[in-house]
Amino acid sequence: MSLESHGPAPCDDADGHLVTAGPLTPPPDSAGTVADAKALRHSVAEDVQGMILATLVASLGLAIFAKGGLMIGGMAGLAFLAHYAFGWNFGLVFVLVNLPFYWVAVRRMGWEFTLKTFAAVTACGVLTDLLPRWADFAHMSSLYSALVGGALAGLGILFYIRHRASLGGIGILAVYLQRTRGWSAGKVQMSFDTLLMGVAFFVLSPDKVMYSAIGAVVLSLVLMFNHRPGRYMGV
Repeated sequence: MSLESHGPAPCDDADGHLVTAGPLTPPPDSAGTVADAKALRHSVAEDVQGMILATLVASLGLAIFAKGGLMIGGMAGLAFLAHYAFGWNFGLVFVLVNLPFYWVAVRRMGWEFTLKTFAAVTACGVLTDLLPRWADFAHMSSLYSALVGGALAGLGILFYIRHRASLGGIGILAVYLQRTRGWSAGKVQMSFDTLLMGVAFFVLSPDKVMYSAIGAVVLSLVLMFNHRPGRYMGV
């Protein structure tokens, strides 16, 4: 298949537990002192290699989703729907639908995070489009696409998080609404993805939507088990 076709201060919940910035955005720096933060901060070289690896892994996951005819949550899911429904270029749509969220990112997460996220979204969108030209698959079952695509996309997002970047989109808005209006970031993102899956029934067959939901769950599980702000201290 071708596809032409520094951070905000942490906030606490009612029980005093740390509320992080959601699955697609990095946690605030949790180092105890200025010296700790300086010692643990990623170097430029570490950030560059981390962003490259994240792009390679995440774009491979998205390309596997595309080969299986599936979609995913967030702005990537919206770009997939536009690609399937109208034949629009996935990478271009992915970049464009993320543009409105960058002003929120600048206000809430800072310029470093915003620029890294812009680079991540652009590189991931372009590479997802190019991958089928370089390494096509003769066959891709929907179940394999959901499981492996979801796992790889989740790992890519995890790498981005650990280098203070993201794949943008609704996750940034969800954090903004949580901090300004007290809305749960997780519920905002879940509501958007649920609505997106509902719209997908008008574009994809029911079984493709079901497998897409499985892929989204796998992605979430990868982040849930591995994104522990108190465990990983590099920023």
